[in-house]
Amino acid sequence: MNRRTNNKFNSKSSDKSRKDYSFKKNRNNIDSKNNISNKKNNKDFFKSRNYNNHDVKKDTQNKYNRDQNYIKENNLNDLIWGKHSVLSVLESNNPVNRIWCTSDLRSSEKFFLLLKEIKSKGVLVEEVTWSRISQITGGGVHQGIALQKSYSETISLKGLIDSSKSTSSHPSLICLDGITDPHNVGAIVRSAEALGCNGIILPQRRSAGLTGTVAKVAAGALENIKISRVVNLNRALLALKEEGFIVVGLSSTSNMSISEFEEKVPLVIVIGSESKGLSLLTQKNCDFLLKIPLIGKTPSLNASVAAAISIFQLSKNLSKIN
Repeated sequence: MNRRTNNKFNSKSSDKSRKDYSFKKNRNNIDSKNNISNKKNNKDFFKSRNYNNHDVKKDTQNKYNRDQNYIKENNLNDLIWGKHSVLSVLESNNPVNRIWCTSDLRSSEKFFLLLKEIKSKGVLVEEVTWSRISQITGGGVHQGIALQKSYSETISLKGLIDSSKSTSSHPSLICLDGITDPHNVGAIVRSAEALGCNGIILPQRRSAGLTGTVAKVAAGALENIKISRVVNLNRALLALKEEGFIVVGLSSTSNMSISEFEEKVPLVIVIGSESKGLSLLTQKNCDFLLKIPLIGKTPSLNASVAAAISIFQLSKNLSKIN
């Protein structure tokens, strides 16, 4: 009886039970906190994963929108797709602006030789996925190849230099750096031809091609001015310097106004895009950087307007000689 009483009411036994109860309580609290922390971590994990999925979907949607805008700006009437249709264009030597094809098609011997030959003439040939061509052609049955027609024949850079020197003692050429809007390219072609420039130089990449939109905006000028498409724009500028041309670039950050420039030698006027202007490498390859002084609050001009102003201003020096 005493043993039971001692066990039941013993102070040491009571302390031990309180300690056990306290330990269990603390352990339950710890487990509860861990469960809350795990749930939070899981929630953050799924939130992060969903966010990443959202980013992927957003990027996919943006790419789709760019493709749709490309189709909209470059009329489907400019495009030809399908093996037989493209092959007939390549064999007829009609002017071509750009070609998209899959890797499987390039492995075909017949197409490989034709594509290699046309690429050497300055045509941009891109190897892309099947789905990319489907987006470009608006879902057409393309068989792995699509072609964009050119509305004007192009000549080599050497041919353009020789032609410009034979027609004028002080020729002027226009070079476009990163202008992808076909409306701007068409307007620049129109201004250049109207103001007496001898030719235009376009890079293969980062530039609008000689599409139907360009031809329409140029309003007939495309047929009356020589155009050269080059693989590397800066190598072309170096080649022009070796031929005696002075390379002049338009830059809003320049300290020299266009009205202060009085050189009368053969000129190359380089026009950059509205958003980015001239690339850094292109600026380094320019002999002079000139700015068009602006009086109003508008910080910049449309690329085609800036081109027209610069051609008119710089051609004054040449007109005195001619």
